[in-house]
Amino acid sequence: MSCLFPWSADLKEFVVQRFRNMRWPSVESLAGAVMLFHIVVCPYTKVEESFNIQATHDVLYHRLDIEKYDHLEFPGVVPRTFLGPLVLAITTAPAVYLCQFLKVSKFLSQYLVRIALGLYVLGAFSVFGNAIKFRFGPDVKRWLYLITVTQFHFMFYMSRPLPNTFALVLVLLALAAWIKQNHTQFLWISGAAIIIFRSELAVFLGLILAAEIFSRRLSIGKLLKNVVPAGFFLLGLTVLVDSFFWRRWLWPEGEVLWFNTVDNQSSKWGTEPFLWYFTSALPRALSMSFFLVPVGLALNPYLRPLLIPALGYVLLYSNLPHKELRFIIYVVPVFNTVAAAGVAKIWANRSKSWFKKLVAMAALCHIFGNITCTTVFLFVSHQNYPGGQAMQKLHQLEKPYIAVNLHIDVPAAQTGVTRFTEINPKWRYNKTENILPGSRAILDFSHIFVGDDDILQFYQNTHSVIAKIDSYDTLRVDLRSFPPIRVTTKPKIWILKRNLYVKAS
Repeated sequence: MSCLFPWSADLKEFVVQRFRNMRWPSVESLAGAVMLFHIVVCPYTKVEESFNIQATHDVLYHRLDIEKYDHLEFPGVVPRTFLGPLVLAITTAPAVYLCQFLKVSKFLSQYLVRIALGLYVLGAFSVFGNAIKFRFGPDVKRWLYLITVTQFHFMFYMSRPLPNTFALVLVLLALAAWIKQNHTQFLWISGAAIIIFRSELAVFLGLILAAEIFSRRLSIGKLLKNVVPAGFFLLGLTVLVDSFFWRRWLWPEGEVLWFNTVDNQSSKWGTEPFLWYFTSALPRALSMSFFLVPVGLALNPYLRPLLIPALGYVLLYSNLPHKELRFIIYVVPVFNTVAAAGVAKIWANRSKSWFKKLVAMAALCHIFGNITCTTVFLFVSHQNYPGGQAMQKLHQLEKPYIAVNLHIDVPAAQTGVTRFTEINPKWRYNKTENILPGSRAILDFSHIFVGDDDILQFYQNTHSVIAKIDSYDTLRVDLRSFPPIRVTTKPKIWILKRNLYVKAS
């Protein structure tokens, strides 16, 4: 070969060197791309995110005209803090106002808000990842990112305007400060997460604090020196800011804590068995990496101090009957770190024997298992926002200059409808509840969203169905077909238009 092509050796060397010197995208860039992909596939929000997304909209568009804010008309079960939405609104205001000036669809602003929140979480996760690199080495950090970006729930929740997501930013920063033994930062950031956003984090971060005090790495004197001023400042901040927006004196997270623990009212939204977090939530959140957590702990016993508070938090929080995966999303990076440390060690030793090479390949292949699970979860989630899709469909069906007075019922409002989706300033959008189907009051609306097929009969003589929005119904496994998983849908939202011969009330 070298006789025929004497330059082939030089070409080969050139290609090899160029390949080695090629700058591959960083793991942070990969995480950012995955976060954006999740937003594009699932741009709408659900009822749990309603307060924060509506509050961010109102701060951006109504500013100090508080009487126009959504939360005064629809306050929700418990009050939430405005500090998170304020930060998002300030962050995105220049881009949003530019969109307004260019007369771009208002729905683009919802993308911008969610991207901003996702970037905050990514930034905090980068700080956490660098702390992991500092403590356990660069290989663990790389595997941590690779595992995390191929899982569904953490990347999905990253841009979701939930109280848990705002708290997640602070938890990641607090964990990084703890790993680097910066107790002052740890105490202040933990206080912000607990007092402002999610009071249950007192269990998770409190376990870490107890371990630091018990091991004498943190003195009682330093604890009090930071906790007392931090408590007064943070409590005062949330009380002053939120009392202004809620038009009464309150500490939002204090009311949430009382509602969930003392009154135990959260049980009205469903209960799960004690071990549900371990048998359902964590396996779904970690996907195939779930099985590598015990492997990582066995190969790296020094990770026990990192994992024990996370396990303790999940175990203690299991005592509350009402359970949701988002309540424990904070521990996912910790479990992933343990799994990553195990994979990193297995991968580093792959050349020592054929058996270790086989184990390393199996560890690598679990990443593809994560991707498969994420693909299914993401496809199902894409089908799960009929309210948002109904808003999009109606704006496509009706001309923008036609007078539309739309009534949005509860199922639609809970599955994707936000003020950001109200993109036509000439139309009227109404979410008034408790209007009887078929009553004279409903005839005031030219269009209505109906999320219950049982009440369609009340509109047979007055309205026509102009569109049906299919949404996720069931997930079926059929091993005789490929792919073996089938997602079935059924109509969830009906768009009705008042007949021309029917007069308004």
